[in-house]
Amino acid sequence: MRDSKPDAEGASAVAGSASKNLHSAGPALYLVATPIGNLEDITFRAVRVLKEVDVIACEDTRQTQKLLSHYGITTRTVSYHEHNEMTRASELVKEMQEGASVALVTDAGMPGISDPGFRLVSLAIRHHLAVVPIPGASAFLAALVASGLPTDSFRFSGFLPGKRGERRAAIEAVKTSPRTQVFYEAPHRAVEALTDICEVLGDDRHVVIAREVTKLHEEFLRGRAREVLETLRSRNGVKGEITLLIGKAETGESRASSDAPARVSIRQRVEQIVKEEEIDEKAALKQAAKERGISKSAAYREMQRSK
Repeated sequence: MRDSKPDAEGASAVAGSASKNLHSAGPALYLVATPIGNLEDITFRAVRVLKEVDVIACEDTRQTQKLLSHYGITTRTVSYHEHNEMTRASELVKEMQEGASVALVTDAGMPGISDPGFRLVSLAIRHHLAVVPIPGASAFLAALVASGLPTDSFRFSGFLPGKRGERRAAIEAVKTSPRTQVFYEAPHRAVEALTDICEVLGDDRHVVIAREVTKLHEEFLRGRAREVLETLRSRNGVKGEITLLIGKAETGESRASSDAPARVSIRQRVEQIVKEEEIDEKAALKQAAKERGISKSAAYREMQRSK
């Protein structure tokens, strides 16, 4: 969807509205996205809101204080995490009912995404308090758009189960999925998860390991499941925050059209499809990309490199 562009008068009005003290809009719960690694990945709006609210509810006050100190923010903080959210949510709602504005942050990323926040949001809505999202960095979205896997249809499912049986069941459930699957994974379970993917989905399933996204040691491991698994096994342990992406299933029709499409180059496969199905190169490239679980642009780049 294209964003509408305000004219000069509209832009002035927007700027004027943004500069007003947020308290003028009454008490509210602000869901503020914070950097997932690089401290520069925060919006001007987020910094302003964190400065102007009455209190910041933090998953870990010590972690958030590093960010606040970096930007000279002195707002009062309180803890809000999975062990105290039942009582703290009620306390924060009471403060808002009395006129306070509250910002909710987690250690990194958008509050409520695999982090505490749902209980407070639900309670605020039930009490007819405004809930205002302040968008920003999100680990799974950053990993998805840089993965090279199709982004037209995807599903984010949080962390894979820690127990092997439950994890394999979750992987089995996406075996024939027509969309890219996105999970978070603990680094010490990354090899186990890739092993299960190989055994359940097959060695040739396209996967991506996005590690330490936006941080100093950011890394993307892209390829077939077996290749990525062997890369991880060759290391002395896996460290850092992990986002695991699994490419969508190849369709039965695609498999039938070629005995082993992955054994030939993208260019060769496109030529095969053009000849066998009598379609143009553009349509053939789209089909070849779908077979391999990669985006059309990635397939195009690979085809250009093979010329």
